[in-house]
Amino acid sequence: MEARATARYVRVSTRKTNQVLALVRGQDVESAMQLLTFTPKPVAKTVLKTLKSAVANAVVLESRLNPEDLYVKECLVGPAPIMKRFLPRAQGRATPILKRSCHITIIVSARAGALDRFSAAPSPKAKAAPAGAGAEKSAPAVAKSAPKKAPGKKGPAKAKASAGTTKKAGDKSPAAGGSTAAKKKKPKQKSPLRESKRG
Repeated sequence: MEARATARYVRVSTRKTNQVLALVRGQDVESAMQLLTFTPKPVAKTVLKTLKSAVANAVVLESRLNPEDLYVKECLVGPAPIMKRFLPRAQGRATPILKRSCHITIIVSARAGALDRFSAAPSPKAKAAPAGAGAEKSAPAVAKSAPKKAPGKKGPAKAKASAGTTKKAGDKSPAAGGSTAAKKKKPKQKSPLRESKRG
């Protein structure tokens, strides 16, 4: 997969431009951008803008690509129209001035195997389908494993509750809170005054 960007009618000669392009040929995109950022040539800014445009075109063509996967495959420079001017000299002569320009083309490409990781990974739809199917299969298994309660039998919690409610308040059992020894009637003591009267 390749993408390209072209800067046309750049007001720099082809010779000066080619000196800058030689720095980034075959380089990774990130290292090429760093080189161009700190290159003191005036045309380096134009080359950097063209390189960023080529990277953006590559991402538009293939959205799964990262700039880290790209490298500068080719850097081309060609002549553009030349503006001719003249400078007056001594004794009525004129010296020609040639103002040259160029066209810059940068081609970036993806490294070999950059898109293999996407083809090897399963799609999100394929991942979601087995998960749903597994959940449906596991639900009946959980329902079967739960023990069924008999219709006539009560659970241990209900049995305790019913045992506490059936006992009456006057029950003499220890569970009801009363004791037989405490509730026995004590014998009445005879008063000494009555015995003295009888005697």
